[in-house]
Amino acid sequence: MRKKRNSGSVVVLAFLVLLIAGVVFIYNAKMFERKAPEILLENNGFWNLRSPLKLTMKDQSGIKEYTILLQTSAGQKELASAHFVAPTKKITLEVKPPRGAYAIKDQQVKVILQARDASKWNFLSGNTAHKEVVLKVDKKRPQVSIVANSYKIARGGSALVVFKAEDANLDEVYIKTNFGKIFHVTPFHKKGYYISLLAWPVKEKHFRADVVVTDLAGNKVKAYVPLYLKDRNYKVSHINVTDRFLKGKIADLASQFDETQGVDDPIEQFKIINEKVRAKNEALIHKITSKVPAEMIDTFKINRMYPLKNAKVVASFGDHRFYYYKGKKVSESYHMGLDLASRSMAAIRPQNGGEVVFADFNGLYGNMPVIHHGLGLYTLYGHCSSLAVSQGDEVRPRQVIAHTGKSGYAMGDHLHFGVLVQGIEVRPQEWMDKHWIKLNITKIIDLARKMIDKG
Repeated sequence: MRKKRNSGSVVVLAFLVLLIAGVVFIYNAKMFERKAPEILLENNGFWNLRSPLKLTMKDQSGIKEYTILLQTSAGQKELASAHFVAPTKKITLEVKPPRGAYAIKDQQVKVILQARDASKWNFLSGNTAHKEVVLKVDKKRPQVSIVANSYKIARGGSALVVFKAEDANLDEVYIKTNFGKIFHVTPFHKKGYYISLLAWPVKEKHFRADVVVTDLAGNKVKAYVPLYLKDRNYKVSHINVTDRFLKGKIADLASQFDETQGVDDPIEQFKIINEKVRAKNEALIHKITSKVPAEMIDTFKINRMYPLKNAKVVASFGDHRFYYYKGKKVSESYHMGLDLASRSMAAIRPQNGGEVVFADFNGLYGNMPVIHHGLGLYTLYGHCSSLAVSQGDEVRPRQVIAHTGKSGYAMGDHLHFGVLVQGIEVRPQEWMDKHWIKLNITKIIDLARKMIDKG
């Protein structure tokens, strides 16, 4: 009797061990995972009933099937569904609106998302996910109209535009060019109006600018800025690189830059300095001069720019320079400023005040203060011998900010004067011309203000 009782206990114990082992296996096995599928509908709460809905579904054991429904006041309609023989761990979809969706009059609709995974959990039926997203319907496109703009823009030059943009669910307002540049805009004078300076880079052969306005539902509209385009011819220089120059200025610069450390060949040093170091220095310039304040402005006044008294132009803006050594082309670059020279260590006095956004050494540009005058308009002063301002300073018109010199890549004492519009170098001569400023900036702003107030 004792043996039978012991053997029964062993059987019961073995059964309990197997049962526990089975439960542990089911609880930990991947095929029995218990997490429901993740469903993500990319949206901001709006839908224009034209653009596809972007959807992502993920699951560890794989998505086995899904259904997407649209619910309106007229009932439910299936937008998409699928059943997979081989479950998929991640699904990315662009679900198109149903036919006739644009005729829906509802102010809001509901998107119902359902998915089931391939897990063996829930008695082999898997885990299910159910998600409902309410979207506001906005089919109306934004309204945009040009209020006033400069008559023309020259290659390498600037222009101004004022426009109106309206939408109940306004999202983005900007200006985009044919070469991909995005110009940020500034609220102007009254709500719904915007202003921006534009720039046509020297290196671009063609120019077109469109005001682009989008709303939260994805509706988008463009308005062409009607500018007369004027091409300009810029100087092309062919410069012979001498051994004296390589052993002097280039050797001195090569000892200063990380990019030329370990490089012994003088021509290779020159090439690195003229291209890689220059690109690095210009990238910094473009970064610090691309910012535009978002606060509304009521006007924008600028004086003609002539920062150096009794100065002579010694190098022109836009000069495309080709360098040769013993008859072979070794490098090229563009001169993106106007070189002015007067006397040694002359005082630099900008005629416009503003905020100093940079005042430090910048490679080939040497000691270089940069001033923001508002509306994304910046001036740059390169090769200075000394600086009289610091980053963050507010300077007054005609205040001494620095003195000319030959720091950086300069062979003699002079000022490299640059003007930039939202990170693009433009012709300083335009901004040194009182008549040009009046015709292309001041009058346009005055006309825009009158039209806005009138209407």
